[in-house]
Amino acid sequence: MMLKLLLPVILIFLTAFTYGQRGGGGGTPFKVEGIVIDTESGQPLEYASVSLLNQQDSSLVGGGITGVDGKFSIDARPGKFIVQVQFISYASKYFNVALSREKMTANLGTINLSPDTETLDEVVITGQKSQMVMELDKRVFNVGQDLSNTGASAADILDNIPSVNVDIEGNVSLRGSGNVRILVNGKPSGLVGISSTDALRQLQGNLIERVEVVTNPSARYEAQGNAGIINIILKKDNNDGINGSFSANAGYPDNYGLSFNVNYRKKWLNLFANYGINYRKNPGSGYANQIFYMKDTTYYTDLTRDRTRGGISNNFRFGSDFYLNDKNTITISALYRISDEENETKLVYRDYDSNRDLVATILRFDEELEDEENIEFSMNYTKTFRSDKQKLTADIQYRESSEIEDAEQTQGLTPKHGESFQPDVFQRSLNDEFESNLLLQADYVHPFAKEGKIEAGYRSTFRKIDNAYLVEELNEQGEYEMLPGFTNDFNYDENIYAAYAIVGNKIGKFSYQVGLRTEVTDITTELVQDNLKNDKNYIGFFPSAHITYRLKGQNSLQASYSRRLDRPGFWSLNPFSSFTDQRNIRVGNPDLDPEYTNSYEVGYLKNWSTASLFTSVYYRHTTGVIDRVRFAEDSITYAIPLNLSSRNAYGVEFTVSKDVGDWWKINGSANFYRSMTDGQYQEQELSNDTYTMSARVTSKMTLFGVLDYQVSGRYNAPQEDTQGRRKAFYMIDMGLSKDVLKGKGTIMFNVRDLLNSRRWRGETITSNFYQESEFQWRARQVTASFTYRLNQKKKRDRGDRDRGDYNGDDADF
Repeated sequence: MMLKLLLPVILIFLTAFTYGQRGGGGGTPFKVEGIVIDTESGQPLEYASVSLLNQQDSSLVGGGITGVDGKFSIDARPGKFIVQVQFISYASKYFNVALSREKMTANLGTINLSPDTETLDEVVITGQKSQMVMELDKRVFNVGQDLSNTGASAADILDNIPSVNVDIEGNVSLRGSGNVRILVNGKPSGLVGISSTDALRQLQGNLIERVEVVTNPSARYEAQGNAGIINIILKKDNNDGINGSFSANAGYPDNYGLSFNVNYRKKWLNLFANYGINYRKNPGSGYANQIFYMKDTTYYTDLTRDRTRGGISNNFRFGSDFYLNDKNTITISALYRISDEENETKLVYRDYDSNRDLVATILRFDEELEDEENIEFSMNYTKTFRSDKQKLTADIQYRESSEIEDAEQTQGLTPKHGESFQPDVFQRSLNDEFESNLLLQADYVHPFAKEGKIEAGYRSTFRKIDNAYLVEELNEQGEYEMLPGFTNDFNYDENIYAAYAIVGNKIGKFSYQVGLRTEVTDITTELVQDNLKNDKNYIGFFPSAHITYRLKGQNSLQASYSRRLDRPGFWSLNPFSSFTDQRNIRVGNPDLDPEYTNSYEVGYLKNWSTASLFTSVYYRHTTGVIDRVRFAEDSITYAIPLNLSSRNAYGVEFTVSKDVGDWWKINGSANFYRSMTDGQYQEQELSNDTYTMSARVTSKMTLFGVLDYQVSGRYNAPQEDTQGRRKAFYMIDMGLSKDVLKGKGTIMFNVRDLLNSRRWRGETITSNFYQESEFQWRARQVTASFTYRLNQKKKRDRGDRDRGDYNGDDADF
């Protein structure tokens, strides 16, 4: 099975290498010259790609890239050609030129590239952003080009990005590590909320412009997140006039949504707004077969679980850019998110004795009302000086979130045939959470020499969470009384102070960037009823280094290093979280310490005219590893996070894309890695050594010139952990789209998990407990959608390659 699933990836790799780029004329007196400029900044664009195409069949004749001054000069031969000028995230431009003995040089002069589509005096062809773009220390995924994202949530979109996985509980991992930091527009956001797993499922994918994956962040980024950073960029346009898009989708199981993105730009003012409303009901099911090995006996429990989660959610974001003059800009934005869910869970426990004879069948129902509200206000000030490369930015952000989970549980023996359910246990739980956050940040960039720059910044965050958790049970007198083992108020206060400095420069074909960040952390947790306080105060230093070497042609080589940490999250520290399943309980540990990771990576990028290949080798060494340890007491299992000893992980990753023709594009990725963990808990060895991999393949075709068809497959190999193993799983997605209304509208249809095979399966093995389990968070999803564009043109894909030579500035995180 693994060989069959890996075969498409292997074929893609081989195909990519069979197509090389044909060289230009070389050494002839015929030339095409010019200079490429950024329209908005007026600065030259280095590494812009210039291709010389045959005017008759558009075949590639020659080409090159611009230098540090934006200039290019291409050797050619006599004839008629199309000159194609491209740069990452900019609209391509095309020119007709003719070379002869009478005109041996064609000087195109200054070519202004802009993200906006412009009308040219020569040939006009509209381009579109590539699905993946490489930059200095991140990969940028323009997720709108993926047809399988139709009607999807943010969690679905992240799960469809190479190197990223989302498990059955919504936890996000990057390259096999769950210690990843999730940001929105470069900063923490109320759209993620207290529970990022649920919030990502409620955030509509139609509001997302792109996703940035940073596997080895520089000192500019906050140190949180050992595995790296995932930055979700929301849509905001700045085209002149009024423009926008409107979308509606419907799907089965229940998935209905409406959204819009509108923008108005006039001289000194840019207004933008996004809104999305969605109703979802996600049915899920699974089972767990358990064996308990006690001192004097062995007994068994088979658990089946059916649940439906979801409801209605609203996301609203609006703001404005004020261009005070050409050097000063103020941006103000706000967002509001509210959700109202009704979650239902049915549990069936079948208990057996040591002879495997059925002792009892018990039903348990949990009905929960979950309400969540998030508010966020942000203000940014940006000032540029005489040189646009000299820049000062300042940010203020305040956000707060509240979440209430009000649930009732009933439990009793399974009714006999024809009888109604008569519960003998009545319980209820109330989880009331409130979070407030304040962020203050300032960053300054100062250029020196020709290509060098120095950066420095300061950042403070103040976070406070109050969580009241109450569990009650109906006693014999008909009154509810508190269950003390599960009831407490938990308060969390976190203050972080950070500063960083970075210096970078370019010398010939070498580019380098080195930096140092320091963070002071002050965390206090308190269990109010137990009068237990826990203080965690520490300072950390986090260096980073990136070195890039540009080889001949379109080749780049980069080496990088960074030191990161992962502070235990609120839910890992909170002793209590859920009472839905009273036999399988997850608890937190207020005494957790942070993890620290040293990360090393070497990457290579190669571009051809119709293909690109990126490969990297990475190594991570982590101390103070946090792992969730499971144990059993009296037929009840507990899972608690603990600091283990250390972990070493290393792997190799490939990402390749190939344009078979103007109508067919293929891309694939694969990540092979090994992880070795050392640890011990109560004389139990918790070490493991695992080899595993994941792979994805996507094929996108334009059929009959009007219909886009996409199919993608994914495979995750088995993986060992400290107390068992996660089994393999695979899934296939499919999508179709067609433009209507003269290109102003698009109809899309997709199926996620076509074979209904996305099921998380695993085994847990301890000294007195064994479990085999399977769970499916959501069944196969079928969705149809319609998008209408106001004063916007849909940009057709002409197969632009991911021309990233590790250039480009990073966002200020």
